[in-house]
Amino acid sequence: MPNLLFHMFSDERFMDLTLFQYGYERCRPLHSYGPFIRNHYLFHYVISGKGMLLTDDNSNHSEEYHIEAGNGFLIEPGRVNTYFADREDPWEYTWIEFGGLRAKEILESAGLTSDSPIYVPRTPQAGDRLKQNLLYLANHAQESPLHQIGFLYLIMDALLSGSSKKRTIQGGKLSEFYTKEAITFIEQNYALPLTVEDMAARCNLDRSYFGKIFKETMGQSPQEFLIRYRMTKAAELLKLTDLSIGEISIQVGYPNQLHFSRAFKKVFDISPRTYRQNNKII
Repeated sequence: MPNLLFHMFSDERFMDLTLFQYGYERCRPLHSYGPFIRNHYLFHYVISGKGMLLTDDNSNHSEEYHIEAGNGFLIEPGRVNTYFADREDPWEYTWIEFGGLRAKEILESAGLTSDSPIYVPRTPQAGDRLKQNLLYLANHAQESPLHQIGFLYLIMDALLSGSSKKRTIQGGKLSEFYTKEAITFIEQNYALPLTVEDMAARCNLDRSYFGKIFKETMGQSPQEFLIRYRMTKAAELLKLTDLSIGEISIQVGYPNQLHFSRAFKKVFDISPRTYRQNNKII
């Protein structure tokens, strides 16, 4: 295997879980990354060797973690992180960068948070299963997006089921009920001029309280979720239909095409027209 494999995932139509980058690396002594702030979740599984993870929170409080083969570490979006290989026994790892609507829920169920970012498998077999799924993905960049997303789900299943810190879910929280109610409301009405007030009213909640519990559950604000949902629907229409951009703009709740194009570019980093040119199914 080469010392480094690095791949980008080009398809962003998946909402529950989506993949951004993935790969494998055998690092040199003291090889480091950071300090960086990531936009998505980043998970490394250490195959051999060892290294260190340094994290800073918003109050400039630092934590230091020493990590060895057979363990993993999570980097959350929005936090300053630095990690580097050991001088004498540098690590070899495989990794994925991912996000999506269910990412936060899965990671927290596995016991992985910003305050507890180290993954320890329940058994060596559980760790090996996770490692093999990660390495498969790193070595199969030529497969279709659906195939790759399928392995992302297998990786999340291995991560969750094999974690020694797995949490037992007992019943459902009321906040989760309200969040699901709001998401159903968005799915049914995203083409209309929705506001956060409308969502809160659907749940019979105060706007600020609704926004708080939605973000705690989903890891993003109701407005951010709505925009992402609309742009994902727009991407499907651009790829699968011959509707004009103006018509698609209206169908996803943007009467103003310029506002729609700006929002689309903010999510996908390219204009709707360029996205269609690159992805249209003929």
